[in-house]
Amino acid sequence: MSPVDLVIAVPAALLSAASFGLTGAMQHRVARAIPTAESRRFGLLFALVRHPFWLLSLLVNLVGVVGQWVALSTAPLVLVQPLLVSGVLFAIVFAAALQHQRPDRTVIYGGVLCVVGLAAFLLLAQPSGGGETMALHDVLPLSLGLLAILVLCLIGGVRGNPTVRTLAYATAAGVFYGVTAGLIKVAMDTLQDGLVVFLTSWPIYAVAICGPLGFVLNQHAFQAGVALAPALSVIVILDPLVGIGVGILWLGEGLRSGPAIVTGEVLALAAMAVGVAILARRAPQVVREAHEAHQVAESQ
Repeated sequence: MSPVDLVIAVPAALLSAASFGLTGAMQHRVARAIPTAESRRFGLLFALVRHPFWLLSLLVNLVGVVGQWVALSTAPLVLVQPLLVSGVLFAIVFAAALQHQRPDRTVIYGGVLCVVGLAAFLLLAQPSGGGETMALHDVLPLSLGLLAILVLCLIGGVRGNPTVRTLAYATAAGVFYGVTAGLIKVAMDTLQDGLVVFLTSWPIYAVAICGPLGFVLNQHAFQAGVALAPALSVIVILDPLVGIGVGILWLGEGLRSGPAIVTGEVLALAAMAVGVAILARRAPQVVREAHEAHQVAESQ
């Protein structure tokens, strides 16, 4: 990679991360404004598309997609992906700005732990190798574990308290996004054999199901969560991790090994877990405190 490629890739990846962060902040703001009863009656997406601010977020997201494409076309995935996860920090800043308040320092620390932990894990793991196809009969047994996770998440999303609902829906969304990423890789590989093979292979239709389901669950996570940071962090973390898991279990990819690398990966995962725990505990509290202060100011 030449210095010119680096000059193009890094700003493009950061622009993409900022766009994705702003998208999350905008969509969270709109989703929180929709009553739960209304979303259950007509469907959350039908309620969201009536809001111009939410529709504008789709254009912002498109900017992020273009930036990601530019970055990936000029730099390797191992460089671009860790930069993209900084979208969590951008989201925290943008969410605070939309609330007309300064970002909480503890929330920033939690976001940094998530971003640094995930970036370190991706840099250390560097999955590689593996096949380019997977048979449906090989996927079905391995899908049972993911299905069990999704069922538990949906139960928690329906019956849990707001924090549990947020993390449950976010976990389900992250799983769907990660599986979709793996399926897209397989579907695009079949395109090399021709359009007919592409359209008659099952992965592209699985993408058409998993992708929209992940998006809907993402919006439900935003609606359930008082604060944006916990939901978005879980989604951003699980998306690549589940994608890596799909590559290992379904495509036969491998991770870098060795005592030092494995130790670093474990520490990175621990940092992510601590970061999510901080955000899940502190971020909603900050939002409630700001709301209560605003109510007191209005009453005076």
